[in-house]
Amino acid sequence: MREAKPYTVNLSRHKVSALWLLPPKANGALVFAHGAGADMRHTFMQTVSQHLAAEGIATLRVNFPYMEKRKRSPDPKPVLVETIRAAVAEAQRLTKLPLFLGGKSLGGRMASWAVAEGLDGVKGLVFFGFPLHAPGKVSSDRAEHLKTIKVPMLFLQGTRDSLADLDSIRKVCKGLGKLATLEIIEGGDHSFRVPARLEVSNEEVVKDLGSRTAGWVRGAI
Repeated sequence: MREAKPYTVNLSRHKVSALWLLPPKANGALVFAHGAGADMRHTFMQTVSQHLAAEGIATLRVNFPYMEKRKRSPDPKPVLVETIRAAVAEAQRLTKLPLFLGGKSLGGRMASWAVAEGLDGVKGLVFFGFPLHAPGKVSSDRAEHLKTIKVPMLFLQGTRDSLADLDSIRKVCKGLGKLATLEIIEGGDHSFRVPARLEVSNEEVVKDLGSRTAGWVRGAI
């Protein structure tokens, strides 16, 4: 297992932790933000980063301030977006590799807001489970801002994701045209866990996520 190097990312009122994983002969880099309920060291975040590294993609994982303080409720949107911006700036300081941006659930959504609000310097967005709506409340309102984004977007979505009705996410991607690529994870829930009946391990699913992401990144460079 490759070791990630710790860094500190400075915000206007906070400092947050980050982890930089740079594999040999890397051909791209991803700023990778965590979801609402788990920090950058969560098994999913770490394992995806390791699989991306094996595919030649560096990652800069970053914590949001509320996770640094061990709080349960996410920070206000401006703080989350500021964190994304600061992480991108740090990644640009660390490397000249083509830079992509994304995250798990909340992290991916905030990454998209950062770009929609004018963040430059990223070649594409990667959503590991875009949280399109609250459970049981199907809507596409959370995706309206994506229409203003001009870089390619990769959506990795499970068929059992309670925060993204599959028909709705397909319509969102269709509306974004050639900028959107939708990758379906059969049986995956919002955390990409799959039922035992499919006889696929969670490790295999996460490896597949890494492989699909790395292939898309290489194609977008």
